[in-house]
Amino acid sequence: MDDDVRLRAVEEADLELFFQHEHDPETVRRSKFPPRERDRFMTHWHTRVLGDPTILIRTVTVNGETAGNIVAWWEEDRRFIGYVFGRPFWGRGVGTTSLTLFLELEQVRPLYADPYKGNTGSVRLLEKCGFRSSGTIMHGENEHIMFVLDRT
Repeated sequence: MDDDVRLRAVEEADLELFFQHEHDPETVRRSKFPPRERDRFMTHWHTRVLGDPTILIRTVTVNGETAGNIVAWWEEDRRFIGYVFGRPFWGRGVGTTSLTLFLELEQVRPLYADPYKGNTGSVRLLEKCGFRSSGTIMHGENEHIMFVLDRT
């Protein structure tokens, strides 16, 4: 891979692209995450993501172009990660490289992720980065796989 994958702080201009990524029909199909309308999306990002000092969030760039984001947050006593990449960056190793970089910054272990079971790209990404399956959970009517990255 000749792509220069980097992480940086989120900039205000990134949010519009993140909104577009969330609304991509294939992203919605693969993630089973319903996209939010613009005002709700922007309010969530400004108050709950960027406004929460316990959240670690990075913009992923590829050759200087914004490609997506990776975030870590708390749900009760568990630390979760999630990510969304624009479709032009799928299948290029961007996810693996950026998640590897992110896991150097995010030191909390165990760390959890719960992709939709049919999202094979996300499942493979987590496995490549050392996460292991610990069972399944339901989000509504959709089965998701619970992954965990244990202490090393």
